[in-house]
Amino acid sequence: MLAELKGLNEECGIFGIWGHPDAAQITYYGLHSLQHRGQEGAGIVVSNGEKLKAHKGEGLVTEVFSGGQIEDLQGKAAIGHVRYATAGGGGIENVQPLLFHSQVGGLAIAHNGNLVNANDLKHQLEHQGSIFQTTSDTEVLAHLTRRSGYTKIHDRVKNALTMLKGAYAFILMTEKKMMVALDPNGLRPLSIGRLGDAYVVASETCAFDVVGAKYIRDVEPGEFLIINDEGIHSEFVSRNTNRAICSMEYIYFSRPDSNIGGINVHTARKKLGKKLAEEADIEADVVTGVPDSSMSAAIGFAEASGIPYELGLIKNRYVGRTFIQPSQSLREQGVKMKLSPVRGVVEGKRVVMVDDSIVRGTTSRRIVMMLRDAGATEVHVRISSPPIKNPCFYGIDTSTHEELIASSHSIEEMRQLIGADSLVFLSEEGLVDAIGRSDEGEYKGQCMACFTGKYPTDIYPDTVLPHEKA
Repeated sequence: MLAELKGLNEECGIFGIWGHPDAAQITYYGLHSLQHRGQEGAGIVVSNGEKLKAHKGEGLVTEVFSGGQIEDLQGKAAIGHVRYATAGGGGIENVQPLLFHSQVGGLAIAHNGNLVNANDLKHQLEHQGSIFQTTSDTEVLAHLTRRSGYTKIHDRVKNALTMLKGAYAFILMTEKKMMVALDPNGLRPLSIGRLGDAYVVASETCAFDVVGAKYIRDVEPGEFLIINDEGIHSEFVSRNTNRAICSMEYIYFSRPDSNIGGINVHTARKKLGKKLAEEADIEADVVTGVPDSSMSAAIGFAEASGIPYELGLIKNRYVGRTFIQPSQSLREQGVKMKLSPVRGVVEGKRVVMVDDSIVRGTTSRRIVMMLRDAGATEVHVRISSPPIKNPCFYGIDTSTHEELIASSHSIEEMRQLIGADSLVFLSEEGLVDAIGRSDEGEYKGQCMACFTGKYPTDIYPDTVLPHEKA
């Protein structure tokens, strides 16, 4: 579905490169390929071996770096970040990478995820004298690192990581080295590649394809990497790991040309659509997907059901971000700005509308209405994921039950609210089977907390918003 419209946003994407003379330029292209993961701000920090230099701003990558700033970022190593602004997290001060200076040198941090014990740690650190400059939980790692008693920076960072709970994929950089870390559950994707003699790290493998790098492997849950001129060294912050990568990476967030955990996203989404067709048989004339993330699932649904796939909805790619505002009324108007039904395809037809998820239900209702206005005689909605009933505390901006229509309504009630002739969600078992991860362990390689309410980490009381607490 359309992230700006339905309120399902992930915080960010991260990219890093070590050992390339055009590090900042490569990072720019890498961030551009990850733009779908964050459109509210972007930044790059570069190292020339002696000092760190940064440029960041609010807006798209092309907007932030539109005035020759890349040429001013000279060095052989760089890290970059694109982000969404979540609740309380807006403002230029929260745009990453965060850059810190001290008498022993600089430290830049780029983070994808969310720390569930961030507030608890902040209270402890402030009691000990720390002063925070941002509202970002990423800054917690910098303060913990500074207070660590170890001599070497990588030992201090590694020690600080042991205190963090939740989802994190970090790329950190000093003047002399780059460090990469993934939480013990591997909740967020992170991969390593090579570009000539340079090492590349990115949230998604699609970034490697864009910059011409070769994929090597995924970063392992609990792994801590040190990259410098001598090469790459792997350690582990924790061996007590249980992989639980966010299922929404396969369903919605990642680009179709990325591979997550060795599984191609487009292929996974097609299988989700096929499984959905098996579980939700329907007589109809045409299948259409909601652009863009639902297209692969719609193709799979059409193949499995034998109902022809058609472009029944067209996305307007030239609507500026300023048109899409967070208020409910403007969000509803934004659906019409962003999507148009193809009357010649849907008029007089029984339409199957395949989408990846339903969050508030507002967007689904508007699209069903548009299809009916364009002449569809029936609109059957099929969702290639189970109902999202529970908040996410790991970096997706659904932090309360109140935001989630499936949390308080039955499927029949949701069908009535969105105005569909029928509504079917993919089962939890179907989701696991379709993605096809073979991981051992309690979570079978996937976090499904937003569907099941079973979280792979402890959820701290101050993680939950006040009106969500028991």
